[in-house]
Amino acid sequence: MFCCCVSSENNKKYAELDSKLERKMVESRRNYPGHRSLKSMDSIIMKFPTLREGLRNIRNVFESYDKDRNGTIDMEELKKCLEELKLSLSEEEVKGLYGWCDVDGSKGIQFNEFVVLLCLIYLLAKPSPKSSAESREMGPKLVESIFDPIAEVFLFLDKDGKGKLNKADVIKTLNNEDYPFERSPSHVTNMRFEEMDWGRKGKVGFREFLFAFMSWVGLDDAEDYMSS
Repeated sequence: MFCCCVSSENNKKYAELDSKLERKMVESRRNYPGHRSLKSMDSIIMKFPTLREGLRNIRNVFESYDKDRNGTIDMEELKKCLEELKLSLSEEEVKGLYGWCDVDGSKGIQFNEFVVLLCLIYLLAKPSPKSSAESREMGPKLVESIFDPIAEVFLFLDKDGKGKLNKADVIKTLNNEDYPFERSPSHVTNMRFEEMDWGRKGKVGFREFLFAFMSWVGLDDAEDYMSS
């Protein structure tokens, strides 16, 4: 499902993006202290209603830029969207992310791919804490209120702080012995990780996590997309 034919040049470019995002998530542990307040899967699930509502609002943004109403966003439509959201990367970086998030190779960004793309651009374009004045001006509160909590969930699961999720750590975290009444059954935690681990390598980056996480939240049509 997630495999498509790409050139070796694109593979290299996507590997560089993977590495860049991995480094960003390591750095982000200082920017998102909220991940320390999460204790169990139940504490994550409690965020779902708010996140679900926010994602519905992003759907409205998506539809407003899908001018031809074909269910996808093309590069020109995306550029207009990013200008309004005040999220800026170089054109080359945006094109790379665009191809990286078009996982079904449709040459257009569907809604769930749009959410992932928007989140990655938000994370990669977000200034360091030193640029606090610029940070306050970056993007609408809608984007910040949705993507910051999602980043915190990833960081909560990334116990070794290396920017990728390790299966053993994720399972241990979701079966925290300090919260016996909130522990997830082992078959559920295994299933959760398998939903993220497309390549069955036992390691999951933020992009793969985010596609899976949207289906956990209950984003409209995300579950159908993940199983197609």
